[in-house]
Amino acid sequence: MSCSFRKIFVPDELKKKYVKTYYAHYNKAAYSQLRADFNQNHDMLILYLLLIYGFNHMIRFNRAGQFNLPVGNVDFNKNVYDAICHYLNFMANNNITFYNLDFAEFINKLELDKDSYVYVDQPYLISDSEYNKHGNLSEELRLCECLDALDRKGIRFGITNLIAHKGAVNNIFLDWSKKYLTYDINSNYISFNDNTIKTDSREVFVTNYESEQSKAIIFFNNDQKSRKDSAVSQMYLVF
Repeated sequence: MSCSFRKIFVPDELKKKYVKTYYAHYNKAAYSQLRADFNQNHDMLILYLLLIYGFNHMIRFNRAGQFNLPVGNVDFNKNVYDAICHYLNFMANNNITFYNLDFAEFINKLELDKDSYVYVDQPYLISDSEYNKHGNLSEELRLCECLDALDRKGIRFGITNLIAHKGAVNNIFLDWSKKYLTYDINSNYISFNDNTIKTDSREVFVTNYESEQSKAIIFFNNDQKSRKDSAVSQMYLVF
């Protein structure tokens, strides 16, 4: 598979034929064999490699318990290597605890104070990816109410979401976000099937505090309140 970190490059003819997805086409055969090997022997190191090269780095199994994620458009380059090293160092040097709970139950059990920070990356309501199929209107409203409760307690939070995508608009989240600071996330959504860029997609980061690092970003809400950033002693991630 493509690994520019070890000088394994995609041939130029594939780059010309598949301008946006040549990594996926180059890696597909080897990735499929690697996936079959994992489903046979369940080697966790192979699974980790599949997550690196898989579509959107997702983890997905069918009802038979077989890993069935298709290949992604990924090259193992220096950035990927550095990210893995950073992750391993971070995990080794920090006290990390994983929970498998309903988001409201998880947040309510935390001992939060003014130095805490809660970041939420929930399923996107208007996107049709596999992970986002678990979201619905009632859960979206419940999450917004949960974040409002944090704000009333003076707890800082941040959340990413998709406001517009393929002609759909998440009006629930859009209306709710007007109470807080909203930043556009600059990214291109490239279709895996036809190589087109989904220019109508709009992803945002919403927060109830102002960070010194984010002042250069233009935000679009007029009715805003902000709090100056200060040190974060505890960070909680909700997915």
